[in-house]
Amino acid sequence: MAPKPDSHTLAAAAASDPSSTSSMDPLFLLLNFLPYSILRPPRLRLKLPTFTLPSPMTVFSLVLLTYFMVVSGIVYDVIVEPPGIGSTQDPYTGSVKPLVFMPGRVNGQYIIEGLSSGFMFVVGGVGIILMDLALDKNRAKSVKVSYATAGISSVVIAYVMSMLFIRIKIPAYLHWVFRVFFKSILDTLLW
Repeated sequence: MAPKPDSHTLAAAAASDPSSTSSMDPLFLLLNFLPYSILRPPRLRLKLPTFTLPSPMTVFSLVLLTYFMVVSGIVYDVIVEPPGIGSTQDPYTGSVKPLVFMPGRVNGQYIIEGLSSGFMFVVGGVGIILMDLALDKNRAKSVKVSYATAGISSVVIAYVMSMLFIRIKIPAYLHWVFRVFFKSILDTLLW
């Protein structure tokens, strides 16, 4: 059986408790209890709004769109405000030709250049996702082959186009590496 508390410990506990009415400010007590002794607050029957989670495909689409915007350089486009597309004058005919890639500047881009590069990155990412879907054992073999073919071709197209974009922007980019690589391949084939 628990020991019976004496009146001295109860009074000390009540004095140290901040929620007890004896230790509160009298003005706070007056403002807190006087209006509610005369007025009665209404009974509100408010319901909390119910939110449903978005579908996984919606979340994936938003993440993919965000990825596209970020890798396209939307922050750069907003801050610097480059033109959508450039132009150059043909030295022989004098006519003005459109210019999609800003040549020679790695740290600068036109808006169309960023969007096309971002689209190629998204195509490569979707190709990797398709190759991952091709590994599912519960799918039919023809579907797995279709996913694998589409995934590999998407990754290859994205890589080749991105390298083409870089070669247009920087003409001598990794030129010596490819020259040595293809020379070694030709040497092995000719032997």
